[in-house]
Amino acid sequence: MAVIVAVGAQWGDEGKGKIVDLLSEQMDIVVRYQGGANAGHTVCIGDRQYILHLIPSGILHPGVQCVIGNGVVVDPEALLEEIALLASQGIQVEGRLWISQRAHLVMPYHKLLDQLSESRRGAQRIGTTGRGIGPAYVDKFNRRGIRIVDLLDRELFEQKLRENLAEKNPILQKLYGHQPLDAGEIIETYLQFDRKIDPYVRDVSRFLNEAIAEGKSVLLEGAQGTLLDVDHGTYPYVTSSNPTSGGACTGAGIGPTKIDRVLGVMKAYTTRVGEGPFPTELSGEAGEFLRREGAEFGATTGRPRRCGWFDAVIGRYAVRVNGIDALAITKLDVLDPLPEIQVCVAYRYRGKTLTEFPGEMRILNECQPVYRTVKGWQSPTSQARRWEDLPARARDYLRLIEDLTGAPVQLVSVGSKREQTLVVQRAW
Repeated sequence: MAVIVAVGAQWGDEGKGKIVDLLSEQMDIVVRYQGGANAGHTVCIGDRQYILHLIPSGILHPGVQCVIGNGVVVDPEALLEEIALLASQGIQVEGRLWISQRAHLVMPYHKLLDQLSESRRGAQRIGTTGRGIGPAYVDKFNRRGIRIVDLLDRELFEQKLRENLAEKNPILQKLYGHQPLDAGEIIETYLQFDRKIDPYVRDVSRFLNEAIAEGKSVLLEGAQGTLLDVDHGTYPYVTSSNPTSGGACTGAGIGPTKIDRVLGVMKAYTTRVGEGPFPTELSGEAGEFLRREGAEFGATTGRPRRCGWFDAVIGRYAVRVNGIDALAITKLDVLDPLPEIQVCVAYRYRGKTLTEFPGEMRILNECQPVYRTVKGWQSPTSQARRWEDLPARARDYLRLIEDLTGAPVQLVSVGSKREQTLVVQRAW
């Protein structure tokens, strides 16, 4: 029995989908514990690519049960599309996917407000995906959210929806000049959704706790990454939930004493999508090289990712706030051709050297990276399947990451396919 949390240890897009897919082969249950359809996990199996937004990538392994926890905000349209897509590709979903009845719903006004608000911000935009995730979480914590369980009581659902529209429609009309939304149309759409997902809904917390008590293996996966956590990230340029390991407990309904290990996923370099500070960001050819060779475009939006060198300052920070026991390093192969590689070991701020990640964005905005230059290996790694197969300088680079972050490297990905993964330690 093992209960493992897999977290992104940078700004998201670290390749968690592939790592979760790899670990799922040894798991009984895989749980998504926060976020929404604003996240995309890409998994390559053979020549086929799967992009999942809400359903855990463990669904690609027959026999593995998958859970969408109460901490997720569920977009009905996106979920049904994903279920239909998987079914069309011969992947059985019904009987293997469970959705918490306590999960909150993304409503049409959440998407509209997200898009209109972001557009109105102009240069001050956050860089959201426009999928309504932030506004859905706002309503959740403002105690105005609509949960899946509310769909069981039409009268209650209609009451909640009309109360929300009485608040949202004037904003849509007067502030944004948008047509008001029709309550009747939304009610019918969401009641149809309820009928379609009813076989998937259950008390997820009870299901997971009983499974753990029976000795089942459980993998909990977060969306986004540590630096996008609403509490621990580069606020306000963050998501609206807690991708860090602590969010696994509240988002799935299990206690912290049930978790055995935390696996952090990091790229061999650094990327981020959207606005906000990024100390090691590269402009010009170096950044374009990483973007091109790493295919750094968002799985959900297609937006080009900002690219930079590996940042050990945020690596150490992520290890600390998540309690990371071990690391999975992805996209090592992207660095193969480089004669030299830079690693950020500290920041320089107004003549001072900072080795810890600052909480003040005004400071982070002014930080300049302090780099250590290491020699590249200039040899292909995509065919490596054992630690010993890696070039000596590639192994040195990974050991440097271990030394700088304080966590051992357990897995190394050298390509997008399942088999392009080295298992350094089988500690899980």
